[in-house]
Amino acid sequence: MASELANQLEGTTLNDATATNNDWKDGLNQPAKDGRQQTEDVTATKGLEFEDFYLKRELLMGIFEAGFEKPSPIQEETIPVALTGRDVLARAKNGTGKTAAFVIPTLERINPKLEKTQALLLVPTRELALQTSQVCKTLGKHLGINVMVTTGGTGLKEDIMRLNDTVHIIVGTPGRILDLASKGVADLTAAHTFVMDEADKLLSPEFTITIEQLLQFHPRERQVMLFSATFPIVVKSFKDKHMRDPHEINLMDELTLRGITQYYAFVEEKQKVHCLNTLFSRLQINQSIIF
Repeated sequence: MASELANQLEGTTLNDATATNNDWKDGLNQPAKDGRQQTEDVTATKGLEFEDFYLKRELLMGIFEAGFEKPSPIQEETIPVALTGRDVLARAKNGTGKTAAFVIPTLERINPKLEKTQALLLVPTRELALQTSQVCKTLGKHLGINVMVTTGGTGLKEDIMRLNDTVHIIVGTPGRILDLASKGVADLTAAHTFVMDEADKLLSPEFTITIEQLLQFHPRERQVMLFSATFPIVVKSFKDKHMRDPHEINLMDELTLRGITQYYAFVEEKQKVHCLNTLFSRLQINQSIIF
């Protein structure tokens, strides 16, 4: 009898503790669940939850308010390793949660009280820089972290003025950031996190020298994370030269997302419309992009 009562009390205590631990979620402004069908690139997970990564409460709030429910495969593989500070070399498709896979551990490791730039996220284009910086701001909105985006083709004076204030994370294209660092405006001596998204493009001849020069402004003790859909020989060369025992992740068995079929037809100009009509009449297509 006594043991039954003890078990009941223990169960009640555990349930109360669980309820208390999850009370903070009730006040979140979470969007409606996304009911759209997802491919295995996103759903084939190990079953982990974001809470399993022991992230800051404020970061979890931003994650759930952004509509994230559970980590995708690339996030499950990357986040725990990246949180330890180890270098990461990850190959994953676009559209699988790759950006959040490096943004989440980057945000977690930022010290908001340290008024220095602590992370640099490099991307090859202005559009991707704007997109990545928005992910940083959305997920980190409760952390008190300042994020700045800078790319070529915009006013340098404005960037210089913004860097007079504290910027914890800089997202941008290599040339502009090197320009700011060379002028002594962007101080990267405390930037312990160096991330390259679409690394295959960033390590093309167009950017290689710039990347090499940019690394000289970073501390020697740094975490380097590379993400790409393809890994040409230049990526291996960079890994051998600048990365220390990186944890390698490869979730690529094909370049395109599962569930997406591509058709290529070589026809004369006057036959293009007829070719499209033929395809659409014989295939059941819900959504399509035509090049």
